[in-house]
Amino acid sequence: MTADGMVIRRAGADEMLALWGYSPDTAPATAVYFMKNISEGNAVFWTVEKDGDLIGELYAFFDIEEDRDFADGEGTAYLCAFRIKREYRGQGIGTLLMNTVLSELGAMGIRRVTIGVDEERNERLYRRLGFDRLVKHCHYDPCDRDPGMKPLYDEKGFRLLSKELQP
Repeated sequence: MTADGMVIRRAGADEMLALWGYSPDTAPATAVYFMKNISEGNAVFWTVEKDGDLIGELYAFFDIEEDRDFADGEGTAYLCAFRIKREYRGQGIGTLLMNTVLSELGAMGIRRVTIGVDEERNERLYRRLGFDRLVKHCHYDPCDRDPGMKPLYDEKGFRLLSKELQP
């Protein structure tokens, strides 16, 4: 529990499906990918709740087989789907969620985290949070999947940034 009635906690795959508005039978490939990885322990899902209302989410993947620059299965994790409801933005809630997740990942032995950035305002936020190294420019988001479970091509592209965690 944090100040102002907020709770940051780890959640399960079933909660992720409900949050996204799907059932196991109606989930598209990306939701199935998230659900499978959470269920198998290759991903962790955190939520921020305020007075019982879900207002934010963040996921960490530990192994991205298609591209180990994102997550290598050893000491690098990939953060994705970092969202705070619009009406709660600018209040420090995202920073609180991110710092909580980074602390927990560090305690789990993760030494480095990566995150994809496609907008300048998001890049400013992530750089302020310590994501100060450009890993590479990308056109495939490993967590966004087509019906064949292959990463989707992103024509616009994005930058993959990283942050070293303190032991």
